[in-house]
Amino acid sequence: MFFPTVIEAAHTVILYLFIEAVIDLPLAIWDLQYGTNFLSNPAKRNIVNPAITVFILWLGYRKAQVPILELFPFRRFNPLFIMALLLIMPPLQLVIDDVNILINNILPVPYWFMEMFSRVFENSFGISGVILKVVIIAPITEELLFRGIIMHGFMRNYSGVQAVLVSALFFALFHLNPWQFPATFTLGLLLGWLMLQTRNILLCIVGHALNNGLALLLMEFQQPLMQSAFFRLPHPVRLLICTGLLMFGFGILIFRTQSLKNIRLTNK
Repeated sequence: MFFPTVIEAAHTVILYLFIEAVIDLPLAIWDLQYGTNFLSNPAKRNIVNPAITVFILWLGYRKAQVPILELFPFRRFNPLFIMALLLIMPPLQLVIDDVNILINNILPVPYWFMEMFSRVFENSFGISGVILKVVIIAPITEELLFRGIIMHGFMRNYSGVQAVLVSALFFALFHLNPWQFPATFTLGLLLGWLMLQTRNILLCIVGHALNNGLALLLMEFQQPLMQSAFFRLPHPVRLLICTGLLMFGFGILIFRTQSLKNIRLTNK
């Protein structure tokens, strides 16, 4: 079996979370107890957190024992992929929001959890710092781990369906947010499928960045968007429009990935 198997991937993710928890949990408790801001300290965010990520990626690279460009295949891609993702992601997020509302009605988010979650976005650089972390750093580091190291081993050890499903599950659990699970699991499925079809980590990073950027925009401009003509439409009509956009976007993705497969077969 090649690295990582499901068990080895679980060990890697748990190790990542354990190291972060050993550092973050005491700081978070101290901040909540005494009103300090150690968890958001720039030195901690800009030095300690990247160091943990680099260590985990280095460990995965050493254990995989393959050339780095095989583990993290960077390739140019057709701009039609971006167009397809831009068609898919906004309506997909709106559909997932409906699911999240149902979950929140059954299991409301505790105040303390929202308080800790909000600290993720706190930094000394304002909105530019949030964009740097959420739209640039997180997509790069998380894709190198989940669609790079983990998917590389899964695609060699298991079927394509198993590789996509299990890597998406690990990706969703990694975020430690039950209320975010539908969104992260769905994103993991989409990006895992893209990796399976294209073998292109760069496309997965761009897709992840687009998703996070759109989520930030929805949060930032929630009030104006809710008052827009689209959200004044009846819910079934909005759902129909979202379904149409999703089908069109996925049609483009399937067309492009099939074209890539034909090119690979021709080259062989």
